[in-house]
Amino acid sequence: MAFQFIYFNEKILGGKPIIKDSRISVEFIMEWLASGGTVESFYKEYDYLPKGSVEEDILYAAQFTKNEILIEEHISK
Repeated sequence: MAFQFIYFNEKILGGKPIIKDSRISVEFIMEWLASGGTVESFYKEYDYLPKGSVEEDILYAAQFTKNEILIEEHISK
């Protein structure tokens, strides 16, 4: 699956996945949502982000954790 807004650059946040043209990491958005923030409140706070970028970020995180869970289960057996 191709992601339009997810970007990697080893010179930005050590290569963590970020929203393209920003320094906002997938990790930061997931922490925002986990602490009770909403997608709408995130766009209000970071109004320069393109619409759809946060939703894509959530999808990226979901895809990544699917793989991570499989690896974790394999290691723990």
